[in-house]
Amino acid sequence: MMSFYFSRLVEIYPFFFTGLWMTCKIAFISLLTCTIIGFVLGIFRAGDNKILKFIIGIYVAFVRGTPFVVQIFIIFFILPEWGIQLEAFPAALVAMAIMGSAFICEIVAGGINAVPKGQWEAAVSSGLSFVQQLRLVIVPQSMRVILPPLVGQYVLLIKDTSVVSVIGVMELTRVGWVTVVRIPEGLMVFSLVGILYFSISYPLILLSNYLEQRMAVK
Repeated sequence: MMSFYFSRLVEIYPFFFTGLWMTCKIAFISLLTCTIIGFVLGIFRAGDNKILKFIIGIYVAFVRGTPFVVQIFIIFFILPEWGIQLEAFPAALVAMAIMGSAFICEIVAGGINAVPKGQWEAAVSSGLSFVQQLRLVIVPQSMRVILPPLVGQYVLLIKDTSVVSVIGVMELTRVGWVTVVRIPEGLMVFSLVGILYFSISYPLILLSNYLEQRMAVK
């Protein structure tokens, strides 16, 4: 029986690569979006504007303090009641961007706050504008602190793409559930799903470990 299930799994393996492609597409777009948003929020979070810091703090606390699946349900099922209708794929991207940006915001803010105050003072005394201070002085130094946990967060976000299967996005985990209906051998099916997730996550894990060693703050 196991050999029959295995042969059936081999027959439909292209279906898994379709799901893997969808997972990679969601992950790539989401990581790009949440990185941009997270960096912007992180810069303001580390700034001196107390009102902005408070508002961003509430946003970050809410997103980090609620389950990701609840956030997806709100975006996909609740927002339509308020006239905001999103298909499953864009809803997944919005949810991933919101969730990822909150975590990246804290990473970026922590990295910027780790830069000695004297560097800010030196940048100001040099006559640089605020944007130039960030681009030329502060952000390059803070990247030593930011990069290792940022890459680690990317790994977590890739794995979190599995949650969007609950709203019907045909990514890798959803493909696994559909396949189990045809091949009732869950261990075999989801072992393959796990291997495929591992194949796209492991290079980032290695990169994160490398950056932690290479860019460790002495």
